[in-house]
Amino acid sequence: MPDWFTDSFRAEFDRQTAAIGRFNLAVFGKTGTGKSTLINAVFGTEVARTGIGEPVTQGSHLYVDRRGTLGIFDTQGLEIGRDGGELVKELRDVVKGLRKKPLSEQIHCAWYCVRGMDRRFEEAEGAFIRALADLELPVLLVLTQVPMRDSQFHPDAVSLARHIESLKLPILGGRPFMTYAMRDQFSGQPPYGLSELVHATFQAVPEAVQAALVSAQRVDLDAKARAAQAFIGATVTASAAAAATPIPFSDAALLVPLQLAMMARIAHLYGLGVDRAGIAAVASTAVATTAGRASFTSLLKLIPGAGTIAGGAISASVASVFTFAMGQAWLTVCQRSAGGSLPGLSGVADPKALHDLFMSEFRRRIPGIRPASATQV
Repeated sequence: MPDWFTDSFRAEFDRQTAAIGRFNLAVFGKTGTGKSTLINAVFGTEVARTGIGEPVTQGSHLYVDRRGTLGIFDTQGLEIGRDGGELVKELRDVVKGLRKKPLSEQIHCAWYCVRGMDRRFEEAEGAFIRALADLELPVLLVLTQVPMRDSQFHPDAVSLARHIESLKLPILGGRPFMTYAMRDQFSGQPPYGLSELVHATFQAVPEAVQAALVSAQRVDLDAKARAAQAFIGATVTASAAAAATPIPFSDAALLVPLQLAMMARIAHLYGLGVDRAGIAAVASTAVATTAGRASFTSLLKLIPGAGTIAGGAISASVASVFTFAMGQAWLTVCQRSAGGSLPGLSGVADPKALHDLFMSEFRRRIPGIRPASATQV
């Protein structure tokens, strides 16, 4: 694995980490409402299984678990309805303190969870939600573990939802979100409502952390694909601008930083860590066999008209075609890698499978591409 590519990819991956930032969610509700199950279902199976995290302040009952593009704020030791007043006081101090810090450190949204079959919603819970809204936190009220049959919610959950709506609480949309987080192996009840919950959360949070939310969540794959396509489009535009004055073919590697940024951002969106993404990038772009910047020009040579006898220059149109094809091919690699559908051993994808997939997708998007036998890529 050539040092140049590895180091360059890691540096760009770190830059994209900083650019994406972190989405921070506070999750509240009584014990037994299924908060951990909901978090695991939306953000990944291990998020809420390995501990509640670090206390926000010394002696705090509010804890935060920070992982990459996600931060989860949760409570421990206090029960809403019994200790709600103490928790509200602590929250006021915490939120006020966090707002002096960068946006990536602040709480961006709150989910308040109620078990859908509990048939009751206490006055203290409504008071707590109003206190959250007073702190200018968007609040989504989530009814958890709500059974559904023939596309109909359980009548008891419907009655509870209507009662909550009648209270005119300051919750997003003025209504609860019905959810069922994990498939029930006994009844066969499938999960539902998670994509709707994520979409509503996306609409509620600051624009600057929306990319982090898209990256952190695991249920709305369409949102990931849309974000990836948007970044590919932006990179295509930047590549064309860079080649507005045709680039000498020998200097084609000037476009490499744009390609690396695109690859790193898409890897982030699909939750691939830097080591896993770096291995995939190396295998995909054949750097291991062509060494450093030469891989870029080797791929460009596949494109008819990339270089001409008169000047040997890369035009804006060629740079655009190449960038688009590379972005789409890399997106497919990340989607398949994140989904575990590439052949491999012990969870590690086979580099040859990654390379073959990338090159197949790359060639498919280049009109009139030369056969593989005509190149050394």
